[in-house]
Amino acid sequence: MRRRRVTLLLVELLLVVTLATARGPPPPILRPRDGDPFDTLPKSFWQEFSSPFTDTPEGGDTDDSAESLETTTREPQPFFEEPFIATNVTTQLGNHVHLHCRVNDLREKTVSWVRRREDQLQLITFGLHTYSSDSRYQLEYQPPNDWQLLIQYANERDEGHYECQVSSHPPLVFLVYLTVVVPRVDIVDERGGAGADKFYKAGSTIELKCVISKVPQPTTYVTWKHGQRMLNYDTSRGGISVKTDLKPGGAISRLYIANANRHDSGNYTCALADVAETTVTVHVLNGENPAAMQHGGSARWSPIAWATIFSSVSHIFLHQR
Repeated sequence: MRRRRVTLLLVELLLVVTLATARGPPPPILRPRDGDPFDTLPKSFWQEFSSPFTDTPEGGDTDDSAESLETTTREPQPFFEEPFIATNVTTQLGNHVHLHCRVNDLREKTVSWVRRREDQLQLITFGLHTYSSDSRYQLEYQPPNDWQLLIQYANERDEGHYECQVSSHPPLVFLVYLTVVVPRVDIVDERGGAGADKFYKAGSTIELKCVISKVPQPTTYVTWKHGQRMLNYDTSRGGISVKTDLKPGGAISRLYIANANRHDSGNYTCALADVAETTVTVHVLNGENPAAMQHGGSARWSPIAWATIFSSVSHIFLHQR
C-alpha cells in the first residue's frame, strides 16, 4: 500500500516536468520597428498610463512644481496711483487743505499718515482713525482709493514734511511737502507812498490803496474798516466807495472817501478775510498842505513834524537826566 502511494507521486512529478518542458522558452520581448508611430511618443506619455505606484519621471520634483504654482498665483501688491513718490502742496494761511494719497490694490493693508520733523515721526492717522491731539487734523476717505489728510485753518506751524505709508512688505511711502504762504498786506496813498500816517486836507478826497501779495488763491474778500466800522457797504455817511481788482498772486483794493472832514480822521484797516491785515492813521487837517507834510524832504517841514521832533528830543533829554 505504501509503495503504491510513492509510485503515484513519482508519476505526478514526471507529468509536471514534462508539461513545463513542452512549453519551451519564454517568448522574446517585442520591440517597436523602425518607423513605428509609437516610437516617436515622449516618455512622459507612457507615464500617464502607468500605475499609481510607478516612480516619477526623471528630473520631476513635486515640491518645485508646487512652488512654481504658488509663484504664479501671488496676490497683487499695493501701489500709488501718482507716477512720482513725492509732491509739493501750497496753501494760504488760514485755508483748509487736503493732502491726497491714492492707493490701488490695497486689499487688507493699512494706510497711515505721519508728520516728520527732523528725525521724529508723529502718528496722525491709522486706517480710518485719527490719533492726533490737534482737532484740525482729520482723515477723509474718498472711494475708491483716496486717503485724504485734511488740515483745517492751516498755519505756519503746519508747514513741513508729511508721509503717507502703506503697511506692505516692504512698506510703501509717499512724501508730501506742505508750504503755507502768509499773505502780505500794505496800504499806500495815491502816490504809492507807504507809512503809518497819512495826511489829507479838509474837503479833499481820501484815497487809500491796499496792495495784497503772496496769495496762492486770489480772492476779492477784502474789507476796509474805520475804527470798528465796516466801510465796504457803508451808506450812512455817503461818498464812500470800495473797488477791488484781482491780479496774479494777489489783489488791489482802493478806498475812496469824498469831501473829507475831521470826523474821517482815525485808524483805517485793510484786511484779507481773517488771515492778514494792516492799519494806517489818517489825519484830516484844516489849512495845511498834505503833500508837504507827507513829503517834507522835498518841500518844507510842517509844524506837526517840528513838534514831533521837539517832543522826541525833549523826552530823551529828560530821561537822561
